Amino acid sequence: QVQLVESGGGSVQAGGSLRLSCAASTSTRGYCMAWFRQAPGKEREGVAYIYNGIGSPYYADSVKGRFTISQDNAKNTLYLQMNSLKPEETAMYYCAAKRGAGCLVPLTSYTYWGQGTQVTVSS
Repeated sequence: QVQLVESGGGSVQAGGSLRLSCAASTSTRGYCMAWFRQAPGKEREGVAYIYNGIGSPYYADSVKGRFTISQDNAKNTLYLQMNSLKPEETAMYYCAAKRGAGCLVPLTSYTYWGQGTQVTVSS
């Protein structure tokens, strides 16, 4: 069982930056870790994925070059650095985890979820 707790959300103006954190209750070695987001009235979508801090992370096209996913295994913490934020990226951001490799799978394959942290970007 992995418990995930996100933090770092808030309100920023367009073009601003935020860094989200996701603290895991146990080691996530051997897990895919991901950030998803869900805007009001829209489906939840994957933003960034990373496997155990190994190899290249994967980003949704809409965030490439602006968002960076990383993790500190010593702290069991996942991060999402978000730069040049846009108003349309206002959403609840969720951290998720699944055991094993193969991160680019439907969100239903992710077993563990945090409660989410709200990001609001104003124009």
